[in-house]
Amino acid sequence: MRAAIAVADEEGPAAMTMKAVAARLGPYSAMALYRYVHSKEGLVDLMLDAAAAEIPLPAGPGDDWRADLRGLALESRRMTARHPWYAVLFHTRPPAGPHGMRRLEFVLAVLAGQGASVAEAMTYAALIDRHILGSALQEAEEARYGQGEDLYAAITTLHALAVADGRLPHLTGWLARPEGLAPDEQFGLGLDFLLDGIATHLRRPRDRPGK
Repeated sequence: MRAAIAVADEEGPAAMTMKAVAARLGPYSAMALYRYVHSKEGLVDLMLDAAAAEIPLPAGPGDDWRADLRGLALESRRMTARHPWYAVLFHTRPPAGPHGMRRLEFVLAVLAGQGASVAEAMTYAALIDRHILGSALQEAEEARYGQGEDLYAAITTLHALAVADGRLPHLTGWLARPEGLAPDEQFGLGLDFLLDGIATHLRRPRDRPGK
């Protein structure tokens, strides 16, 4: 498992083959690994749960539910930054690892403590995870695309096209001097928007039985 994580960290998830993992371990064949895992998918399950184990979990919900969820989201983001493959592989396997399940249970407990039903809490948890994993995927692709002069060339081309169009003054001005929040700041802002929305949803009037 550690060898597979090292391969994926260094070369990306596509490079994580049984042959590559066996080579990382020493003079072994890929077939030798099947004495320990039944399939590559099983190895991916172990990798995902090992990465989830790196996310520190409090013993239980604290006094500030937003701080609980924000802290967990930021720790999850730090983990995906260390292991960019996690966001790619997460949706390829059922989330059945014990560490991942304990992480989800913590989120559900935090939200249930604020009056959410389990179904509502699952929805909120899914929205937060989509923000974490979606941001990780986008930033990994942007980092790959931004290597070399590709990004500079693209912005220069877009600026020239916007100027030529003449009907895009705001876009033209931004392309002339691109600026904005750093990725971590964008992530935090989006997370706060989500938590604000969850807070509003939790405060909405509930239908009483019989109504």
